[in-house]
Amino acid sequence: MNRTMAIIEREMRKFFRSPALMMVSMIFPLVQLIVLGNAFGGKIRDARMGIVDEDHGTQAIRIKEAFDSVRATSRTFVAIPYDDEVRAREDVRDGKIQGAVIIPAQYSARVYEKNHPQIALIVDNSDNFMSSTLEATLTDLTSALNQPDIEPRLLQQTALEIVELYPYIEYMKYLLPGAIALAMFVSAMIGGGMLYIDDKARGVHEGYLVTPITKAELVVGLNGAGTLKGLLTGVVITMVGSLIAGVGTIFNLATMLGLLGMIVVTAAAFNCMMFLMMVRVEDPLVPRATFGILNTLLFFPSGSIYPVQAFPAWLQAIARVDPFTYSVHGFKSLLLKETGLAAIVPDMIYLSLFAVVALALAVPLFKRTL
Repeated sequence: MNRTMAIIEREMRKFFRSPALMMVSMIFPLVQLIVLGNAFGGKIRDARMGIVDEDHGTQAIRIKEAFDSVRATSRTFVAIPYDDEVRAREDVRDGKIQGAVIIPAQYSARVYEKNHPQIALIVDNSDNFMSSTLEATLTDLTSALNQPDIEPRLLQQTALEIVELYPYIEYMKYLLPGAIALAMFVSAMIGGGMLYIDDKARGVHEGYLVTPITKAELVVGLNGAGTLKGLLTGVVITMVGSLIAGVGTIFNLATMLGLLGMIVVTAAAFNCMMFLMMVRVEDPLVPRATFGILNTLLFFPSGSIYPVQAFPAWLQAIARVDPFTYSVHGFKSLLLKETGLAAIVPDMIYLSLFAVVALALAVPLFKRTL
């Protein structure tokens, strides 16, 4: 144990002597959290919506008034009058406006006759997020226009009442669990991968090999130091990221204990995984070349940005064995859902077993000779 602790002490001293390295492993996920949190998931505001009125009747005026109410409340779009449908269509194609509503001639007459009145929405569906937002808004407007002026005393249609378990969760909060896991992965990639290979390239490990330290002690010491680095990174990112995203659950004692447990097992799983992948690598360029591939292969299928249920079957298979998936689920349960510790027990068990298995495989693969 003394020899293992000596290795951990040496690795941690080296880590704290490189403040720039510590900052890089923490700043990148925070920058990603802030940029992606504000760039994605926001509500569409002030989109330019053309309106071509070929009817000029009372029902067309009702549609324009509905557009004005949208402008005054949710501000999803701004109505821009057009005289020509062809010009409006071309402006949508050219990106000058994001959509156009066509009110055909005789629309008001068809409404009064109840003879299939229709309006048309032209959207640029190359941008699915914009087009789906405009379609949803116009669908709600047409549903409101179709409501009778006098409601019947007895409800004749099935109504859906939506009960939301949690308050509105901004996208930055949604990204926070993934940002914490990513920060710890970057720490493991640098502290457990790149530094390990660099030490071997510089001959540092030759000093270990002439000592009576066993392979198991050496592997446990190196992974213990990497786990401590990931633990420090996880604690800092969790605190800073929660304050930036406005997550107040971290001040609950039970949540803090659960987060600490998740950070420990996540740091151990990530570091042992990286050590196992790099245990036989000699070239210092290999971990740098594989960083982008590993980030894409492990981070994005985890459900940190998009639900796993939307993935194809082969990508869901990767997500089921990906330690990122269980880390993100555990952090999300604690930070966003305020669940009890029982909800994260399966995640902690998987990550612990993953770390133990990776460590057990790394020991026999570690080369005790030069």
